[in-house]
Amino acid sequence: MMPVSLVGRASELAEFDRAWSTVVAGRRAAPTVAVVTGDAGVGKSLLVAAALEALTPRPAVVLSGAARVHSPAPYDWLAAVLSGRDTSDLDLPPDALAWLAQHPTSPRERYTPGALLRLAVRTVRLLVGAGPAVLVVEDLHALDPASLNLIGELATAAELPALLVVATRPAGEAVAPDLAVRALSRLCGVRGVVRQHLGPLRAAEVAELLSQVYPGARPSGRLVSAVWRRTGGNPFALTELLAAHAGHPLEALLRPLPTPAPRQSTRSAGSRRAAESARPALRAGHPVATSGVREAELTGREVEVLGCLVAGMSNKQVAKALGISVRTVTVHVSNLLRKTGAASRTEVALWAVQRRLPVPVPVER
Repeated sequence: MMPVSLVGRASELAEFDRAWSTVVAGRRAAPTVAVVTGDAGVGKSLLVAAALEALTPRPAVVLSGAARVHSPAPYDWLAAVLSGRDTSDLDLPPDALAWLAQHPTSPRERYTPGALLRLAVRTVRLLVGAGPAVLVVEDLHALDPASLNLIGELATAAELPALLVVATRPAGEAVAPDLAVRALSRLCGVRGVVRQHLGPLRAAEVAELLSQVYPGARPSGRLVSAVWRRTGGNPFALTELLAAHAGHPLEALLRPLPTPAPRQSTRSAGSRRAAESARPALRAGHPVATSGVREAELTGREVEVLGCLVAGMSNKQVAKALGISVRTVTVHVSNLLRKTGAASRTEVALWAVQRRLPVPVPVER
């Protein structure tokens, strides 16, 4: 079956081609940025894959990564890029590289957030080399705060010959919505950025698709309208509908899909409850936002400091944002680590993100 998401995406593919030409020609001092937004199933990943396949000349390097949706960890994007890659020749501290790559035997974090961010940027620079390269960020909405900071830094990194392609759902669906909004604002503020928002297919595009999937058939306006209404023009829903009626005549698309019989679970009630409680707290609407604060018995000031840590601020930046001394910040951070059981400031930030705590993010003064 054809990749239905690419019907009606010719102009977007042409924009990618022009952006890549800018990178190859070396006309920019920083990466060229392309941001693709859209709801789930609208075809962002397929568009990016098709664009990469069509790039000429071929990229010397492609670095692609995504988040671990159910258990985000610091620098997930970079860890995905480094996974399975030989890094023995990279001129980086081995312990820092092991930590960024999320090796199970890596030492505990001993670098400051700023130092880790600089090391992460340097890692990408060494991997890109002379380029030209393509950096692909899948599902920015699911990335951890450290990865969001890294992507923002890469977007403005001088002398980095790359096309930075970011695909994301709306920021409201993000693991950390406020940080995702800031990251997208930063990316979309880069000079020459390519911004693409993929919406559902129009009825005419659904008709074009049906004509290609069913060669020789002429779908009626009534059938096209019915299929368009049934799927909402969502390419993924359309693909599922076509797959469910594969091998049947075109008119079969008007038939209702069979309702699958409910599956009987063989697990005991106790095991089902255990599995339910083990599920991550990242689902939309999970009622843990305020209970997490009560559970850890955080003070109002500690919640403010926690918001700064989620934003990736150093102790000095926190002190400036809250109008307190660096020593006082250190005390609050120590209390946060003790109360949450986290081993580092990065872990305590993730503790807040995973529980979707409504922590404020102060602006530096």
